[in-house]
Amino acid sequence: MIETGVVINVHGEPIFWHEPGGRSGGALPDSRQLWDVLWQAQSHGWLAGFAHSHPGGGVPRPSREDVSSFVAIENALGRSLKWWIASSERTVIVRRSTMDSVPGREIYASTEIMVQDEPIWVPELRRRSGMGAPYR
Repeated sequence: MIETGVVINVHGEPIFWHEPGGRSGGALPDSRQLWDVLWQAQSHGWLAGFAHSHPGGGVPRPSREDVSSFVAIENALGRSLKWWIASSERTVIVRRSTMDSVPGREIYASTEIMVQDEPIWVPELRRRSGMGAPYR
């Protein structure tokens, strides 16, 4: 199993599958191409957020690296996004509830919402991650 990402537009559709070299079961590197897609989607008003997989089961939670990426991207774009995280069993949406800057570190307080009716692209995200169909 390997982490995979996808940029989602305001209509809930995938607009870019992020499958860079160097990804693994615990890491999803960014890329120039991903940033270009994010900037273009943002500038055209299309960007809703980004989803990525956490291979394995259970309820996925954002890692420290996830949170630092969320902070960096939201700071660069000047707005908050939806951050979907999918395991083989569940999908959550992570949203910024407050963000504060403390010298030397960022504090990112988030709200995690369990998704009951998963978006249509979640099975493809799991497939590209090598997770197959959800275990229910």
